[in-house]
Amino acid sequence: MVFIQSFKRSRYLCSGADVIITATYQASVAGFVKYLNLKSEEAALLLQSGVQLAKEAVEEFLSESRSSERGKPRIAGSIGPYGAFMHDGSEYSGNYVEWMDKEELKAWHRPQMQSLITAGVDLIAMETIPSQKEGEALVELLREFPNTKAWLSFSSKDEQCISHGEKFDDAVKFAIKSDQLVAIGLNCCPPDVVSPLLATANKSIGPERGWIVYPNSGERWTPNTGWGNKPINRQLAKFALEWQELGAKWIGGCCRTTPADIAELRDILKPNLSHE
Repeated sequence: MVFIQSFKRSRYLCSGADVIITATYQASVAGFVKYLNLKSEEAALLLQSGVQLAKEAVEEFLSESRSSERGKPRIAGSIGPYGAFMHDGSEYSGNYVEWMDKEELKAWHRPQMQSLITAGVDLIAMETIPSQKEGEALVELLREFPNTKAWLSFSSKDEQCISHGEKFDDAVKFAIKSDQLVAIGLNCCPPDVVSPLLATANKSIGPERGWIVYPNSGERWTPNTGWGNKPINRQLAKFALEWQELGAKWIGGCCRTTPADIAELRDILKPNLSHE
């Protein structure tokens, strides 16, 4: 399965992505109410417009596609961490979980999950989650929508730990018990830390569920300067087969990856692609 974290109309789909993610990572009902002075119902509709844009991209792709081998791409509704609403970089540290409990986190995420499901996404992408507590809260919240499938992906701080500091192999133990999750893994991290994290987790829990990995381009992001402006090429292609050997069944690209990256990724993985 090849997919992309963001999209510009159908370009990524034409390059080979099987899944696209809605541009709702930082969107929230509470945020729209607070900063756009909308009513809750209006805020939910605005969030759902991200799903409609994704559907339009899929339809555009299907109308132009000449490949008989490609199925209809899936749309994943993006739910980012609470820290993405704060706009202070805390989405990469998760420090807010030290004063928020699981019920507060679930209450925050519930309107976004409800809105995306109502809008008709194929599954939910609970992504760039920095802490074990927030990951567990999201998996618990997902139970309120028993007919919905999702994936859970963490951000990481190094080759052992997720961003808040918990060991990756510890953070995923709760999630693997959920039969609603199609995959668990990592996103928005440097490509070169993925393999060590998966290898360590495989020793304790095994790769049977199937990992999801969609790192960024390899460039570094800092709160003061943003993304580095030096392009780093071929990072996804360089590691893709290695990730697959470690049990990754969903492989794609996150921030700063391009349609060319996805095309190269699909070419490398094409002999073993699964559409399950």
